[in-house]
Amino acid sequence: METIGVLTSGGDAPGMNAAVRAVVRKGIYEGLKVIGIRRGYAGMIESDFEVLERRSVADIVHRGGTVLGSARCEEFKTKEGRAEAVRQLKYAGIEGVVVIGGDGSFKGAQLLSEESDIGVIGIPGTIDNDIACTDTTIGFDTAMNTILDAINRIRDTATSHERTFVIEVMGRHSGFLALMSGLGGGAESILIPEVELDIDKVCQKLKDGYERGKLHSIILVAEGVGDNFETDRGLHESKAFILGEKISECTGLETRVTVLGHLQRGGAPTAQDRIMASRLGAAAVEYLLAGETNQMLGIVHDQVKPSSLLESLETEKEINQEILELANILSM
Repeated sequence: METIGVLTSGGDAPGMNAAVRAVVRKGIYEGLKVIGIRRGYAGMIESDFEVLERRSVADIVHRGGTVLGSARCEEFKTKEGRAEAVRQLKYAGIEGVVVIGGDGSFKGAQLLSEESDIGVIGIPGTIDNDIACTDTTIGFDTAMNTILDAINRIRDTATSHERTFVIEVMGRHSGFLALMSGLGGGAESILIPEVELDIDKVCQKLKDGYERGKLHSIILVAEGVGDNFETDRGLHESKAFILGEKISECTGLETRVTVLGHLQRGGAPTAQDRIMASRLGAAAVEYLLAGETNQMLGIVHDQVKPSSLLESLETEKEINQEILELANILSM
């Protein structure tokens, strides 16, 4: 193998740049030519390639986002689109590709591996932490710290005005961000998609807290919670606002809602995300050189562990029930 490519795909996550840097510099160290593929699979089809040198990835380890960019690509979902991508890769001499992204990116990576002789290694990069076969994903730790900072700031206002605040965080249909951030931030209630929403129970817990003398409460809710709420105001309204209204009606407590949105994706990555990304990026090069393909590399018990892309896609990552129970106990 003489030439490899690297791309980032899907939602950006802090630490992706550190992974790109590791792939480039480890690849060059091993005598490889490394090509950056811009805008994910769209750039692969359009041959949006750039040879990356050591200096190309200087001073990016601390930067959020992705210097390679990311874009949706409906064409890559078709067999014809993937065939064109393979033609472009081969024309550029690319024999292996490192794909940094989430489950959507891995679905594309798996198909690329199955339909060609291009080596493919996936690295999990998503703030949602919803990829199986790895303890955590690149960007998750940074997003948690961003949420904790927001909770700290909002709690100051909640205390000053004796209010209940509903804070919505990302995660799609996964509650990992909400659960871990809620535990770390001392939220009074944590609502996640994996547990059926009982609005009466939430309200009763709030009432009990105020009867014990609590002056404020923080309710952390994952964006996938409350899909069964009935509303005539359209599907685009955040469920957190509907939840806030229901809590206010039920308890009589003054309630405010904050949707953190995309600020959770940005910012300089934490040390943990930089280190994890660097380890996985370098390991991806080693696996390609060893002839491995159709693999995802994760961190399990602080060790780099490979698993098939298919396994990572088909295995459901489950919430730690002990942590959920602990969060409920400590919030009493």
